[in-house]
Amino acid sequence: MSERPTSQQPLVTVEAVGRKCPIPIIMLAARLHEVPIGAVIAVTADDPAASADIPSWCRMKMHEFVAERPVTRGSEFHIRRMY
Repeated sequence: MSERPTSQQPLVTVEAVGRKCPIPIIMLAARLHEVPIGAVIAVTADDPAASADIPSWCRMKMHEFVAERPVTRGSEFHIRRMY
C-alpha cells in the first residue's frame, strides 16, 4: 500500500466495488475529465488487482497516484489529474 498525505479531498468518487479488472480503470478513465487539472478523483474498488493496476495506469498516463486507503469493502484510491 502506498500513501502520501494530501490536503485535498476528492471532487468525484467513481464507485467500482464489485467490478473486476479492467472495469475500474475504464470507469476512472471515462470520468477523469469531470475534475479539473490538479484536482483529485477517487475510485473505490474491491478487486485485489486494483492495488497494482491503478498506480500502474497512473504512471503510464502520467497522472499522480496519491493514496490507497482501506474502506469497508476494498480500498479507495486517490488520483490527481495532471493534464
